Amino acid sequence: MTAGNPAPIIDPNQAQREAVRHGIAQCQQRLLAAGHNFRGPPPEPTTCCGRGCNGCVWESYEAALMGWHEEVGALLT
Repeated sequence: MTAGNPAPIIDPNQAQREAVRHGIAQCQQRLLAAGHNFRGPPPEPTTCCGRGCNGCVWESYEAALMGWHEEVGALLT
């Protein structure tokens, strides 16, 4: 549990998230090295019930993150 959040965040893909975070950090390093002051990635969800809902907050996050990666790719090419 976190302060202000009565229920823990449930992330069914925690191991995969660590790899995604690592990839985000690498993209941010490449942006800085190329001299780009680009906005950060979308924030990770802070709530999830873990029931696999249609339209889960993780699905929205992944879609936003894909858009961010596409924009980063366009800057770095």
